[in-house]
This record gives sequence, structure tokens and C-alpha cells, in this order.
Amino acid sequence: MRSQYEYLAVLGVCVLLTLPLEWMGRGVYRRGPELARAIAPVLVVLTVWDVVAVLRGHWSFHPEAITGWLVGGVLPVEEILFFVAIPLCAVLTYEAVRGRSGRWSRDG
Repeated sequence: MRSQYEYLAVLGVCVLLTLPLEWMGRGVYRRGPELARAIAPVLVVLTVWDVVAVLRGHWSFHPEAITGWLVGGVLPVEEILFFVAIPLCAVLTYEAVRGRSGRWSRDG
């Protein structure tokens, strides 16, 4: 049995699991404009891609796994949030590794 909040829950878990990486890296959340510039292209391109795919019948969403709140009458709000949450998690991970990489040398 699926929950209508399943998709949102998965996104929430992804963000929560990567939240501690904020303190391991260079403060991703504290650099809002830079973060927005990193996420915006992904959000725009994939939103357009998904809208076209849904309208052409190539892609759909399981109605029992989404809230039913549609953006523009086409995309579930969860899908838009996916295009924000997953790049956010990727940037957090990248910055955390980058912040620690100087401490991981072969000599020490």
C-alpha cells in the first residue's frame, strides 16, 4: 500500500541525511545566491523536459504516491521539489568532500 506522501518523504529523508554535510564543507546554505545559480539550470531544464514528457504521454506519476498538488496542472509539486532537493544534496556532498579533501593527503 502506497502513501500519498511517499515521494515527499523520500525527498525529505535525502535532505535530512545530507544536512550534516553543511558543517563539513563551506556552508552551502549560507551561500544562497550561489546555491540558486547551481540549482536553477537543473530546475528549469528538467521541469521543461518533464512537462513535455507528461503532455506527450511518455511519463506519468503514480497517483497513489503523490499528494495530487499539481504545478501548472501538469507536474506534481513533488517532482519540482525533486529538481531542487537532489541537486541540493549533490552540492552539499561535493562541498563536504571538497572541504575535507585537503585533510586527506597520502602523507598524513
